[in-house]
Amino acid sequence: MAFDNTITVVGNVTRDPELRFTQGGMAVANFGIAWNKKKADGEEEVSFFNVSCFRQLAENVAESVTKGSRVVVYGALSQRSWDTPDGDRRSAVEIIADDVAPSLKWASAEIRKNEFRGDSGAQGGGGGGGGAAQSRPAPNQAPPAYDMDEEPF
Repeated sequence: MAFDNTITVVGNVTRDPELRFTQGGMAVANFGIAWNKKKADGEEEVSFFNVSCFRQLAENVAESVTKGSRVVVYGALSQRSWDTPDGDRRSAVEIIADDVAPSLKWASAEIRKNEFRGDSGAQGGGGGGGGAAQSRPAPNQAPPAYDMDEEPF
């Protein structure tokens, strides 16, 4: 399976990351990001995205990122759909993050390497060097369930 729908977004975090754990113990963090684009007429257009992080990345994001932080998010687009209690069909596009980093354009950061904490037995790896396989759920694993009554943005 090819992972060629990658995206990189640089923007401001719109809400503090929410860290949760699946029944199997896998960490999941969700937060919002917004980025502004200036149109030709000088007006700004704002785009909002939900971002989901998994495993060690989720724990590091929850510990390091706060609302208002400027971050660089690298990952893949994912679309999900659901029916509301009123029978309306809704859908949302979100970013499944492979990596999240502070933007150093207007700030500085202190990097602190975490000790290896294990990775819930999923695919190994953790604190020291990671790749896409650590952040994204395994292909045969379903993504975490979301509250379908909750609006995506």
